[in-house]
Amino acid sequence: MTELLGIPMQASDHIDVYSGVSRMAGKIWGSLHSAEATPSKTAALLVHPTSNFMGHYLLAPLAERGIDAAGLATRYIGNDSSLTMENCVLDVGAAIRFLRERGYEKVVLIGNSGGGGLAALYQSQAESPTITSTPAGDPPDLTCADLPPADALLQLMAHPGRAQVLTDWIDPAVVDEADPWTRDEELDIVSGRIRPPFSPEFIERYRAAQIARNRRITAWVREQLDRLAAADGELQDLPFVVHGTTADPRFVDTAIDPSDREPGTMWGPTAVANMMPASLAHYSSLRSWLSQWSVDESNCDGALHMSRISVPALVMYGTADQVCFPSYATQMFDAVSHDDKRLVPVTDGLHYLSGQPEKIAFVADTVVDWLREHDLAR
Repeated sequence: MTELLGIPMQASDHIDVYSGVSRMAGKIWGSLHSAEATPSKTAALLVHPTSNFMGHYLLAPLAERGIDAAGLATRYIGNDSSLTMENCVLDVGAAIRFLRERGYEKVVLIGNSGGGGLAALYQSQAESPTITSTPAGDPPDLTCADLPPADALLQLMAHPGRAQVLTDWIDPAVVDEADPWTRDEELDIVSGRIRPPFSPEFIERYRAAQIARNRRITAWVREQLDRLAAADGELQDLPFVVHGTTADPRFVDTAIDPSDREPGTMWGPTAVANMMPASLAHYSSLRSWLSQWSVDESNCDGALHMSRISVPALVMYGTADQVCFPSYATQMFDAVSHDDKRLVPVTDGLHYLSGQPEKIAFVADTVVDWLREHDLAR
């Protein structure tokens, strides 16, 4: 059985959702798949900051195995240009509270892909809140929010957070933010000028240039926010474009962070994805940049927050994943400070297991067996 869930949303002080209908509705949405034969007292909640998980591939398989499963769509569904990670935390909290009010005794939080950093951030703040504002100084204050902790945390083909991923992916050959065609040829891996294998010295220089570019954008964002504050008007934010966001050397040289993956990206060849409007992080507002993309200022540091959780943790990763590499999984697994944790590879698993029904079944079986071992499958 499938049910559409209308979950009451805590409003934002800023207009950061384009749709007026969505703002007036005051709801976020979820899709609940229920086991028809035996009512379940456990619900699995799958989350991501922007992706529409209401049709997630794991919902039906979990329900078929006796675990009710809900896929969440946050207020930023399909559009992260003004996304605030702290508001996503509120949305996850609203969904968990909604499920508990529906009578579920156990709620298991599953972060998939970009939901990994969000799930870690949520559970950390639900257990021991520390964040009083966004990096821009705006609400929400998570220490005052209603954030029911989940009973277990699963990371599935996940990464530690959007700021780290963008910094790992951003193209350091872009030297003029207004002109993507002005490029540093000594760092240009997407044009084919520099070919793999890449030396350790080149990778070190490339990574340093990526961090430097992220920090240059952050410094510019801070300057623009200062100008807005000095103007003392009603305007609180501005949009801008980021060129070249999909140029991780691991997309080109599979010997780096080795796995079973093929060269390229989830959106196709690296050179195409790097400038494709539909790929990662090309559009942002000033305040959103600080919250989700700034490597120094974002609160969404998955490894940090995984180190603060007390609940059982299961981390699964696909060995053929072109998006979330093995090191992301081990980084979050190693960060968990207690011993009730497990790291499970999905052999030859792609990022969303597209066209891999046997891999989906393996993930679902592994999740349900692990929940049963922890007396969480009810």
